Amino acid sequence: MTSTVQETDLRYPVGKFDFEVPINEADYPMLIAAIAEAPGALRAAVAGLSRDQLETRYRPGGWTVKQLAHHVPDSHLNAYARFKLALTEDEPTIKPYDEAAWAELADSRTVPIEVSLDLLDALHLRWVALLRSMDAADFNRAFRHPEHGRVLTLKQMLGLYAWHGRHHVAHITSLKKREGW
Repeated sequence: MTSTVQETDLRYPVGKFDFEVPINEADYPMLIAAIAEAPGALRAAVAGLSRDQLETRYRPGGWTVKQLAHHVPDSHLNAYARFKLALTEDEPTIKPYDEAAWAELADSRTVPIEVSLDLLDALHLRWVALLRSMDAADFNRAFRHPEHGRVLTLKQMLGLYAWHGRHHVAHITSLKKREGW
């Protein structure tokens, strides 16, 4: 589900997600578990960081740790809604959002990260319950993504969002390691 990338590429500390790698029914429990674990992993990654550390960019030109902590629930809220749309409509066309612009909005810059960590906890309780209720046919349901120019299945989205949580947690943990925090 991920490809190898040079270790020096700070953008992709766990590798890039590959939509072409097949995801099988046997993979679903592991991927759902990764989604279930994401809120705790993010909370652990930011635990004890100072205000200055939260304002540190994880890489030159990248987001701050604080923006990452707000981005994950923003992204996962959209993913949760997309799952529900695909489960209740026939290949709906989803509305993309400008994640970079969202990360620059006042709430991503001024609201304490604890608010987003709590939001992520609650969201994942609902999302994981939904994921665990789905059968194999449900994961073959899909939506149209206008930016990708194709139909994406919910099993692809399951893989993407299992990766997404690990991806952003690794941005933070890699920064902490490099900085000796």
